[in-house]
Amino acid sequence: MTIFRLGYVAMSVHVENASPSQTMTYKQFSSLQDREAAVHKLERIASSNLHNTLRLLKHNRAHGITFFRMSSKLVPLATHEELADWKYYVSLSNELKEIGNYAKQNQIRIDFHPDHFVVLNTPNKDKFKFSLHVLKYHYRLLHGMGIDPTHRCVLHLGGGYNNKEESLERFIENWSYIPTGIQKMIMLENDDTLYTMEDCLYISQKLMIPFIFDIHHHLANYDHLNWEENLDRVLHTWEGSSLPVKMHISSPKSQDEFKSHAPYIDKEMFLNFVQKSNGSTKQIDCMIEAKQKDDALFRLVSDLSTEPNIEFITPTTFKFHG
Repeated sequence: MTIFRLGYVAMSVHVENASPSQTMTYKQFSSLQDREAAVHKLERIASSNLHNTLRLLKHNRAHGITFFRMSSKLVPLATHEELADWKYYVSLSNELKEIGNYAKQNQIRIDFHPDHFVVLNTPNKDKFKFSLHVLKYHYRLLHGMGIDPTHRCVLHLGGGYNNKEESLERFIENWSYIPTGIQKMIMLENDDTLYTMEDCLYISQKLMIPFIFDIHHHLANYDHLNWEENLDRVLHTWEGSSLPVKMHISSPKSQDEFKSHAPYIDKEMFLNFVQKSNGSTKQIDCMIEAKQKDDALFRLVSDLSTEPNIEFITPTTFKFHG
């Protein structure tokens, strides 16, 4: 029997004034004549973002939520070329340690999903270098938190660049240029337009990278509809990880806007996944990607609690009897 744990992404609709993604543009930064004062202002914004992240973790703990994706926008302009000398990870070390300590003490799994412009199969060397730079930023945040960075960053395979097969092979070729510490951070996810479950499994198995199955993306873009036929292959990619298997759950906004995320999760769609994957592994962590964030999690818990085959063992983890 499998334990299913629910988590959500970055923001809360219940905790007021707790955005972890407050920002400052480079135009705003450069308009300040005193650069030192401008950097201090950046640090105040970042400190506020980190403080709000800690508030969200405390909110999560109060509701029994132990799985959370942090915002990648915690430190504005951290990857900007004009701020290459800014050691934000030193200035913000106390705030980072506080988040890490809280997460570890309360056994909260935290991770990141860097933005779509982080692509490792790009033929453009400058874009590849910048992608590594952004991943190094995530590495430094996790290291500053005292969190083992291994398998903490979700990525898509990247672009097609007019030749999908060549682009898949370029991912493998580029992998050899990625520092080992960054390699260990990465998990791969299928997307809703180009790279399918089969494509990701090809790369994941070849390079021993954990694969995150996104069922909504799969329904929008698949080679073979019956994803459960590949479930053993998915689980195999996680055998070298100390973390539980992870998947993404979201629901289509509508048939016309199928790829867009709905505000909440379709219970029947999720139950179909639960039923088919139950008993396959010890635990599956299910990251809810829905517009209503934590409220979508709360509603899904409420919907599932009426199901006779569902047994909740904590407020956000359950077993399926069936």
